Amino acid sequence: MSDSSSVKHLVRITNCLQTILDLESQLEQLENGHSLLDEFVVLKSFLEKIDEIELSESDVERIETATSNFLKELQGPLSRRQSRSRAERRLQ
Repeated sequence: MSDSSSVKHLVRITNCLQTILDLESQLEQLENGHSLLDEFVVLKSFLEKIDEIELSESDVERIETATSNFLKELQGPLSRRQSRSRAERRLQ
């Protein structure tokens, strides 16, 4: 694998992981979000060592698909939480 390909894989994987990690504060507010937050320790550790891991195109595609599926699964709970927060602010 060329260095250029490795860098592209690294950027794509880092983007996926950072996208998930950026949701940490929102997940803290979800009813079952704390169970997911335990996994963030693993993600953060993986992200710190990502440049040492040899990634293939299929690895990257699998992680991108998993990230996309995870984000789709969170859309409902996060949007319900945001709706409740807006309603609570209006009532105050």
